[in-house]
Amino acid sequence: MDIEFSLALPRDAIGIPMVRRVLGDAMRSLNVSETCIADMLLAVSEACSNAVRHGGPANRYEVSASIGYGQCDVRVADNGDGVPTMPPCFPPPDTENGRGLLIMRSVVDEISFGITPGRGTTVHLRKLLAWDDEAEARPRELAAV
Repeated sequence: MDIEFSLALPRDAIGIPMVRRVLGDAMRSLNVSETCIADMLLAVSEACSNAVRHGGPANRYEVSASIGYGQCDVRVADNGDGVPTMPPCFPPPDTENGRGLLIMRSVVDEISFGITPGRGTTVHLRKLLAWDDEAEARPRELAAV
């Protein structure tokens, strides 16, 4: 089964829990393992946080997702100036920012950036899916609860 969705959200932190809820529920409905879901939700939260913080003059950003064929692809697009190059290592412990790109890279299988000057940045996250074997044994109605 394939699931696709797209959301246009205000450039405000209030939309991030909505993205997490929709993506998490979609992945759970397909019996994706909770570990895999947690990794993807962490990466998507970081990408959305960057869009909220650095999304340029627009007051919205977009999230699109496709779950199927054994993988989950999420794109987070904003109208910002672009992301810096991927840092080689984590910043010092006393630094408050700068960990998001490394966190995303550590929990997904692929990460890429599309930067169009004057038009924004798209972060593409891809994770190969692992399945919850126990959910297969439960009736479908209970797995959705």
